[in-house]
Amino acid sequence: MHSRDKLIVALDVGTKGEAERLVKALSPQVSVFKVGKELFTAEGPAVIQMIHSYGAKVFLDLKFHDIPNTVGAACAAAAGHGVFMLNVHALGGRKMMAQAVESARRAAENAKKAPPVLLAVTVLTSLAESDLREMGVERPLETEVRELALLAKACGLNGVVASGREIKLVREAAGKDFLIVTPGVRPLWAAQGDQKRVVTPKEAMELGADYIVVGRPITQDPAPASAAERVLKELAGFC
Repeated sequence: MHSRDKLIVALDVGTKGEAERLVKALSPQVSVFKVGKELFTAEGPAVIQMIHSYGAKVFLDLKFHDIPNTVGAACAAAAGHGVFMLNVHALGGRKMMAQAVESARRAAENAKKAPPVLLAVTVLTSLAESDLREMGVERPLETEVRELALLAKACGLNGVVASGREIKLVREAAGKDFLIVTPGVRPLWAAQGDQKRVVTPKEAMELGADYIVVGRPITQDPAPASAAERVLKELAGFC
């Protein structure tokens, strides 16, 4: 892949207008844009259509977590919109993830579209081990990530969303063909923000990430295209 294909820019904004300003500025350099809960709740599928109109792809980051039938229906709807990538929470369990895979595959086939890349969220990058303890998770954070990744693979998902600090253990456990998308990526010149388990773009690639997600360091920069270019230069040696 070209470096531009490895970078996913998070559109963590509240309106379609703000998102389009960024997509227009960045789409010559960036292939994939992440649409999360705030933007999708505010603007709906029109945002997906807007991004597609610029020739870019969509990572629909809604982290579905519900009963199997409901998650399956949501994944089918996403596949019908032609999204490139979407995710579910691995903690939804085996039946939920298996239903997500089957429903997305069937919907894409019916719509004559490529099936979306389906990812599992293991442990959010904003969480530390102490946070897991508060929620009753007793096993170490790294063990939790590894076991959830293996469960996702067993259910037929394409990969996981995982912190850079867990890339190596996921790769060793799940193999080289299991995709790893790493959020919480912060260039050295950017603030860490509310992320606790962060790595730089170069570190993420060295560890073996397939894609990285970068948001505020690019989208809140006065010159987002220039900020994206700085990140892409870090990735260029890994393509």
